[in-house]
Amino acid sequence: MVRALLVFMVTACTLVWASLAAAQGGNYQIQPGDQLAIEVLEDPNLNRQVLILPDGRFSFPLAGTVAAGGRTVGQVERALSSALSPNFTNPPTVFVSVARVSESDAEAEADETLTVYLLGEVNAPGPKAVLPGTSVLQLLSQSGGFTPFAATKRLQLRRSDPQTGAQRLFVIDYRAISRGARIVNEPLLREGDVLLVPERRLFE
Repeated sequence: MVRALLVFMVTACTLVWASLAAAQGGNYQIQPGDQLAIEVLEDPNLNRQVLILPDGRFSFPLAGTVAAGGRTVGQVERALSSALSPNFTNPPTVFVSVARVSESDAEAEADETLTVYLLGEVNAPGPKAVLPGTSVLQLLSQSGGFTPFAATKRLQLRRSDPQTGAQRLFVIDYRAISRGARIVNEPLLREGDVLLVPERRLFE
């Protein structure tokens, strides 16, 4: 029994490492759900990990929204460098690697949990498995804290109707809440919700 368990664990770890190794290859096409590690040589404050959204895009400070789905790591590096160029004297040197590949259906969370997405200016972005009834504030406990770029007064909870595709937007002032403001009608999380912590504007 113990030996079988050890074999299973070694096999699982081998598959994960093999997937990551394949993802680092020059021909690997980035998929929604992948997590990228990004380094900007000229400005280490921009270094972070980002999650590829279902539409194949991700958000990055000073660059806005960048398309990554179906592209290789090298293509994303060039696209991000080009998007960041107006903020630098010369085009910046950008390094992109695949930190985590999207999970297969077999590795998905149990049916009793919800999968929601935490994006933007947080230290631990990515898909999160939460229990039904989890609130936005409880989800933020899994964020790893905000980055210095976070606009905490206008968090965005985005919720899409799976049947119509219509999207609702809830704006949450975390800064006011942290100072003791009362929460009125705080929405509870649903399957597929996206909590976005946007980048702080100049002088905000």
